[in-house]
Amino acid sequence: MPAKTKIALVTGASRGIGRAIALRLAREGASVVVGYRREAEAAETVVREIAACGVEAVAVQADLASPEDVDRLFRTAGERVGALDIFVANAAATAFRPLLEQKDHNVTRTFDLVVRGFLHSVQRAVPLMAGRNGKIVTVSGFDTVRVIPGHGLLAAGKGALEVLTRYLACELAGAGINVNGVCPGVIDTDSARAYAGTAYARLVDDAGRATPAGRIGTPEDVAGVVAFLCSDDADFIRGQTLVVDGGLSLHSPIGR
Repeated sequence: MPAKTKIALVTGASRGIGRAIALRLAREGASVVVGYRREAEAAETVVREIAACGVEAVAVQADLASPEDVDRLFRTAGERVGALDIFVANAAATAFRPLLEQKDHNVTRTFDLVVRGFLHSVQRAVPLMAGRNGKIVTVSGFDTVRVIPGHGLLAAGKGALEVLTRYLACELAGAGINVNGVCPGVIDTDSARAYAGTAYARLVDDAGRATPAGRIGTPEDVAGVVAFLCSDDADFIRGQTLVVDGGLSLHSPIGR
């Protein structure tokens, strides 16, 4: 697990999966930069929860679709913590509607955040990881594995993110940086509840019965795998996006 001297930066860390990742890394002894876009109060709550783990934390606001904000995020991280060992790219946003109904600004916003913002972030993170055997972990989504209505645009962005994960694993290996990703299945988050709306209870029931694990996932399930990928134990895993779905994607509709 991350040594007590490790420093992590997690985007989208004010809630959901990002929050769980930040807290798990803190419990493993890492200081954490909590990246967030809008929810300052929630981010500060996470900072206090991390501090209760006995490590340092700071919240930094940034819209990752903005190159200027990305520069400020990593510049601030460098000034406040001096270096970086772990970068977890969790932030994402899109318009959930059929592809034929997507507007140009929806496409631009999604790819600016998920693809361009991520690559820009890596370019800023790598200098802070010099000589520290850094770990970069991307958070993809189940919509790259199975078709989910309204998710086509986000899935395209996340699919590109998975490709970048593989390429960066090769390009950054010489710098001693390991790059992997996780692909969460159906996870109990505020975002999932908002997306499903009144159908959420049915989603939980249907997905739980279809999942070999017998339930949908929790943010902590994903955070545990991310923490493993950030550890020395995962050093021989390179460029992989691990599906964390309780086995949901294993089933075929044939015979069901």
